[in-house]
Amino acid sequence: MKSDHKLDYNRALPIFALVLVDVLGLSLILPLLHLYATIYGATPVEVGLVVAAFPLAQLIGLPVMGALSDRFGRKPLLLISQITTCIGFIMLGLANSLLLVILSRVIDGLFGANISTAQAALSDITDDSKRAQGLGLTGAAFGLGFILGPMISIVTLELTDNLHLPAFVAAVCSLVSILLTIFVFRETLPPERRSISSRKNSFLSLNILRNPNVNILLLLMFAQQLVFFGFESLLGLFTLSRLGLLGQGNALIFVVVGITLVTVQARFIGPWSRKYGEFKIVYAALGLLVVGLFLIAFTPEQPHPFYVRDIVERKLLSESALGSGAIAGTISVQLPDDTNKGVSGLLWIMIIIIPISVGAGLIRPGLNSLMTKQVNSHEYGSVLGLSASFVSAANAVAPLLGGFIYQNYGSTAPFILGSIIVGSLLVLSLLFVKPMTFSSTVQAETN
Repeated sequence: MKSDHKLDYNRALPIFALVLVDVLGLSLILPLLHLYATIYGATPVEVGLVVAAFPLAQLIGLPVMGALSDRFGRKPLLLISQITTCIGFIMLGLANSLLLVILSRVIDGLFGANISTAQAALSDITDDSKRAQGLGLTGAAFGLGFILGPMISIVTLELTDNLHLPAFVAAVCSLVSILLTIFVFRETLPPERRSISSRKNSFLSLNILRNPNVNILLLLMFAQQLVFFGFESLLGLFTLSRLGLLGQGNALIFVVVGITLVTVQARFIGPWSRKYGEFKIVYAALGLLVVGLFLIAFTPEQPHPFYVRDIVERKLLSESALGSGAIAGTISVQLPDDTNKGVSGLLWIMIIIIPISVGAGLIRPGLNSLMTKQVNSHEYGSVLGLSASFVSAANAVAPLLGGFIYQNYGSTAPFILGSIIVGSLLVLSLLFVKPMTFSSTVQAETN
C-alpha cells in the first residue's frame, strides 16, 4: 500500500508549538552566555566551561529521561523537563556569581530533555516515509525560536542593558510551555505501546548499543556535533574579538541562523529526504559545513561602523551588566582597535553563516531519522535519548577543546581544524557508511 506522505498536523502542531516555546527560552540566553563569563574576566577556556556545564549534565540525564519516557509516556517526562528548565532560568536570572551561573545550567541539563522527548513524540506519530519530515518540524521550531529569541534579547538589552531580564523572560517562556503540555499536548505513547525492555535492560537500554548500524550513526552524530558546537560556542568570542560585537550583534547573527533553519527544515527537508534519501542529505550537510567553517575563519578583522572600544570595555566591566556583584577587572579577550571600521567583516559573516546553518539544519534530523529506522517503535525515546546524549557529550567537550585551541593557537584555528575534521568525516562516510537495511526485528514489526 502506498504511504501517505502528509504529516498529521493535528497531532504534530501542538508538539511544534511547545518545542518553539522551549527553544525561544533557550535562544534568549544562548547568545549571552559568553558575556556572563567575560564580565568576570574569564579566559576563553573558562568561557568554554560555562557553555559546557549544560551538555555535561545532559550527558548524564538524557539517556535516563529518554528511557523513562518509553516506559511512562512522553507527557509526564515533558513536564518534568520543562519545570526544571524553568527553575534553571530563574536561578540564572538571580545569579550574582559565575558559580551560580554554572549551577543553573547544570540543573537545567540534568533534567532538561524537552527536545529529545518531543522528537520521540513526533516519531510515535510518523512512519518511515514521514520520519525525517516530522523530526525536521522540531528543527523548524528550533530555527523559529532562534529568530524570535535573539530579537527579544536585542530589545531587552537595548532597553535595560541588564542580563537578568532575558533570563526571566526565558523562565516565562518555560512556564508557557508547561501550560501547553498540560492543556494542549496529547499523549503519543499509550500504555499498550510502552517499552517493556526498559524494565529488563536498565534505564540506558544498552541493548540498542549492540546494533552496529546505530553505533555508526551515533559516532557520526558525536563527531559532527563536536565540530559544530565548537564553532557555535566560540562564535561570540570570535565576533567580539574580530568585529567588536556584543550581545545585540550576536543575537542578530542568530536571527539569520534561525531564518535559514526554518526555511530548510519546514520547507525542504521532507521533500529532499523522500527524493534523495537521508544518506545523501547527510553527505550534503557535511559538505556545506566543510565549506562554511573554512570560509568563516577568513572573516575580515574589521569592527562594525558603530564600534567604540572604550564603550565596549566599559560595558563588559560594568556592574550594571549583571545587575549586581560583577567584578571589574582585566578582560582576557582581545578587543579590536577603533581603526579600520567598516561593514565588510559583518557582511562576510552574515553570508558565510548561511551554508553552515543549512548543513546544521539537515544533518541532525537526517541522522536521527536513520536511527529510528534501526529500532522498534517502543525504543524511539531510548535511541533518541542516546543520540541526544552523544550530542551532549560532544557539546561538553567542544567548548573546552575549542577554547584551548582558540587561546593557544589563535581565533581562526578552531574553525580551520573543524573544517578539516568534517571533511574527513565526509570522506569516511562516502567510503564506509552505506545505506542500511532494517534489522529483522524492525522488519517484523513494520510488516
